[in-house]
Amino acid sequence: MSQNTNSSSPDDLRALPRWIFMSRWLQAPLYLGLIVAQGVYVFQFWKELTHLIGMLMKSGGTTETEIMLIVLGLIDVVMISNLLVMVIVGGWETFVSRLELEKHPDQPEWLSHVNAGVLKVKLATAIIGISSIHLLKTFINAPGMDDKTLLWQTLIHLTFVVSALAIAYTEKILSQAKQH
Repeated sequence: MSQNTNSSSPDDLRALPRWIFMSRWLQAPLYLGLIVAQGVYVFQFWKELTHLIGMLMKSGGTTETEIMLIVLGLIDVVMISNLLVMVIVGGWETFVSRLELEKHPDQPEWLSHVNAGVLKVKLATAIIGISSIHLLKTFINAPGMDDKTLLWQTLIHLTFVVSALAIAYTEKILSQAKQH
């Protein structure tokens, strides 16, 4: 009896799905790069904080507005850093591999129910927070800005808000459909 050499064995057919599944590890360098970016933000935070302390120690002529702008910059850095943590931890857990932090005392509460949809909503709300800080800084400096800049920054912020609401609503519909 002749053996058919054109047919593939079941093991050969399973190799492609295994390779496709293993390709998720190509994202590992991306997440490691985001960890490096997190380090850059830590450096930026300390640089801004040192600048603020130096300003306060040098002169008594620092205005409340100057202090507020620097503090808003610090908050902005922290919020972007939080966004990075969500993307790094949530993205790794969702797309690469389980972190197995279930019994770790520092496990973020949101990580236990993270999926791509939840991650999108969390990212959208974090972006709105960051945009709000930028918009507040703009409004504080409004006398020195032209109306066109104020209008565009407000429209961009509102676009983020509407987009986040649309993402959240879509996620709500999808999660309700899954429950049925």
